[in-house]
Amino acid sequence: MPSPIEERLTNLLAPAIEGLGFELVRIKVMGGNQPIIQVMAEMPDRSMTVANCAKLSREISAVLDVDDPIAGKYTLEVSSPGIDRPLTRLKDFEDFRGFEAKVETTALIDGKKRFRGRVAGTRGDRVKLVGDDGEVEFLFKDIERAKLILTDELVAASLKGR
Repeated sequence: MPSPIEERLTNLLAPAIEGLGFELVRIKVMGGNQPIIQVMAEMPDRSMTVANCAKLSREISAVLDVDDPIAGKYTLEVSSPGIDRPLTRLKDFEDFRGFEAKVETTALIDGKKRFRGRVAGTRGDRVKLVGDDGEVEFLFKDIERAKLILTDELVAASLKGR
């Protein structure tokens, strides 16, 4: 779940990011005295070039300079989500159906919080994952974090997509 500052930054930056034609994947704030604001974004076709990152960084910096939501110094990091990307949106669980993922939930489900298996899509606001123990389904809002697992199959699909 995003922290209050991550939610504030998302609400502040999403319109500018989307206005440039990008899709926002995640905003994460890490560190203490001099935090790092990590912005992951991509084009609708999942591509992201260094030039795209630079363009987006300039736009985000301008918005942050005006609103100034972080007191003191911080570092802005703009990147693509990568091949073994975080799954942060409900649509990600449809887009990456069939690939292996790790999911951690905020609450216990069948006595567990950590799951690993193949993404089996969504049903309404629920996510399905098929692992060694069978199918597990949980509310999207109960996911603490989720990430694709780097496999040969995922790499091959990524290369094919280019």
